Amino acid sequence: MSGYSLLEGMRILEVAQLAPSSVGGHLADLGAEVIKIESGPLGDPVRVGGSRAIGDEDGPSFMHLRWNRGKKSVALDLRTDEGKRTFLDLARTCDAVVEGMRGGYLDWLGVGYDRLRQVNPRIVFCTVSGMGSDGPYSQLGTGGPVFDAYAGLREVRTPEEPPIDGIAGGTTPPMAMYALGAYGAMGLLAAVHRAGRTGEGCRLEVAGIDVAAAWMPDLIDAELNKDRSIPRPTWLPDGRLPDWPRLEAYRTKDGEAMLFGSHVEKFWRNFCLAVDRPDLLEIDLVSTDAEAPARADHVYRELREIFLQRTRDEWLALFLEHEIAGGPVNSVSDMIADPHFTSRSNTYRVEYEGVGELEFVASPIRVSGEEFAPALPPKFGADTDEVLAGLSCHDGSGDPSGRSAAARG
Repeated sequence: MSGYSLLEGMRILEVAQLAPSSVGGHLADLGAEVIKIESGPLGDPVRVGGSRAIGDEDGPSFMHLRWNRGKKSVALDLRTDEGKRTFLDLARTCDAVVEGMRGGYLDWLGVGYDRLRQVNPRIVFCTVSGMGSDGPYSQLGTGGPVFDAYAGLREVRTPEEPPIDGIAGGTTPPMAMYALGAYGAMGLLAAVHRAGRTGEGCRLEVAGIDVAAAWMPDLIDAELNKDRSIPRPTWLPDGRLPDWPRLEAYRTKDGEAMLFGSHVEKFWRNFCLAVDRPDLLEIDLVSTDAEAPARADHVYRELREIFLQRTRDEWLALFLEHEIAGGPVNSVSDMIADPHFTSRSNTYRVEYEGVGELEFVASPIRVSGEEFAPALPPKFGADTDEVLAGLSCHDGSGDPSGRSAAARG
């Protein structure tokens, strides 16, 4: 059972492992029927990835429970002739195929895009990989942290002594690895929409390194046009805004922290009046003259002392009462207990056999009138008989009965 009903009637065939499985995961969350092809003794390695397991030491990982929820699992060996024939038969009934392996994997097996469109001209083929299908690194094996390191998004440490925290040279989580699925799903949906109008499919490609490179325009686009752009005179020479203290984090009385977000003059005025410090309004935090850095440093020191006078909860109450921009600095455990988080139906519960009730984060997409309640990921191969038996219900024309009018165009 998928999460919402928005993509009801859309059928996706997925051959993906690890993070690329998140493409189909997003589609299943929105209501698509996602048939996941798995092989080998364990199926998708993400089933047992991560440092924590549910139930027992061989239990599923949290990445698997997120990225493969609401899908169907079909055990199929694509290296055999029979497996390839079955795969093509399934593709006849689908709107799209997701290839989430090293680029060119299905071509190597003889069931890539060119072969797929012979049996289904409307098929959308979305290949998702780390390095993409061309370029000198296309055959380089990669993983999530590599994408950010490649694009300069992530500061990577190379300590002389063995590190005691973090992973792959850093303590920040990889960004592009988690964004990969959203870009893949977005491109695939656009292509299926066009195929519904024109009757013609297409081939898409999403690479982790390209997601990382495109993530922050102030980095890559600015560097590409370094010689064709000029420093903005309203910023300090070191690249900071002259009022940067109004956009900083400050420690609170209880040892927690608040992120101050009062760059807009209205919020800054409301803050200064609320804490009875109108004198701060007299300090010029707009000009960029030679004394601007010293003025900003002075305001920062003043704000640091001011924020130490109240607890984080007291600051939240004051921000809300006086219309001041900002918010709490939370740990993950802080966030899941935060009253704003708990009030917004951010989680759902599901029974897990032998363990009891589990709680998971819901899709960030909210659909009015619908509750997000996807099924747990299937056991490896659990849906093989059902899905393959359904092939006999189709006439082989590439337009199976029961597909939505939107999918048929």
